Amino acid sequence: MTASTERRLMEGSEAIAEAAIAAGCRFFSGYPMTPFTELLEHFARRLPDEGGACINAESELEAIGQAWGAAATGARAATGSTGQGLSLMQESMSEITRAEIPIVVFNMARGQGDYYQATRGGGHGDYRHIVLAPESVGEAVRITQEAFHLADRWRHPVLIYGDYLIAHTAEAVSIEPIDFATKDPLPPKDWAVDGRLGGTGRSRNVNPIGMEKGSKGIDPNRFWQALSDKEDRIAAAEQRWEAIGTEDAELLIVAFGTLARFARAAIRDLRAEGLRVGLFRPISLWPFPSEALVRAAAGCRRVACLEQNAGQMIDDVRLALLGSVPVVPIGGISTDPAGFGIGALLDAERIAGRARDAYHGREVPRGVVA
Repeated sequence: MTASTERRLMEGSEAIAEAAIAAGCRFFSGYPMTPFTELLEHFARRLPDEGGACINAESELEAIGQAWGAAATGARAATGSTGQGLSLMQESMSEITRAEIPIVVFNMARGQGDYYQATRGGGHGDYRHIVLAPESVGEAVRITQEAFHLADRWRHPVLIYGDYLIAHTAEAVSIEPIDFATKDPLPPKDWAVDGRLGGTGRSRNVNPIGMEKGSKGIDPNRFWQALSDKEDRIAAAEQRWEAIGTEDAELLIVAFGTLARFARAAIRDLRAEGLRVGLFRPISLWPFPSEALVRAAAGCRRVACLEQNAGQMIDDVRLALLGSVPVVPIGGISTDPAGFGIGALLDAERIAGRARDAYHGREVPRGVVA
């Protein structure tokens, strides 16, 4: 294994693949689609050296089916795509959640237009995924390893919301296995369908409708309520966020993922002008850190929601604050001609200008950020 404490310059896709391998991932499947393609290529190059397997599937449908099968045996497995490819995976993702199969899914997104997809899901039934959004390659290395731990801890899918910048930016990072289980022991995988228990009455059954061995019927109400109760526990236990300069902030910017890095630079410049501006960064998009946001926004005159889309996360911000503080959008639709999400909004000076308008109560232009 190449994991070591030595720092070296690595592209985000390579660093994420190495972090997943350090976490014990031994199966990966996917279908090429930029900016996900490079992640798939790095897994294909590295997993055979670690006794694992990577499959370039015929489509996203086959990719998630293959990963589902591998994860059901108890192996640490993962798949992914861009948001467009994940649209094809939604039925399986909802079924995997209800079957309580731990799996990690990477969305190397084209911008931030997939927030609804990630946090609401496009499959059927009552379900949510844990969704973690790193802002840098270095943070993605840690979050990737933690995602596999959380998936096993809760028997629940974890989605990592990345993007083109994380996939293609190179940073100096070290890849070292992180032992989360020392402080947070994992339950045994006594549910895994690994082929060891053949014979009538002994085989295992992992399914999304609550079927049990030896039962004459199923009780979907009881089964689905138990899953809902588990998601309530996840929501209480797994909220993650970062708050900067919120103690005296009059304007609080809420931003996630790589866009938050540009917001940091903008806030530094605004503070130099004497404007009291803070940053709240949700790291877990679900569960959304609502109570922490309420605390961070206390005393603010206005909350500015910065996101690279027409307005999606702003719904969760408004639900959290329930009208206690005015919430205004300062982001917008912003992409490049190829649709990869490298738009004009990714500019600290432009963000500072829009935040400055919000700070002084001026209306920020809506629509495409050009």
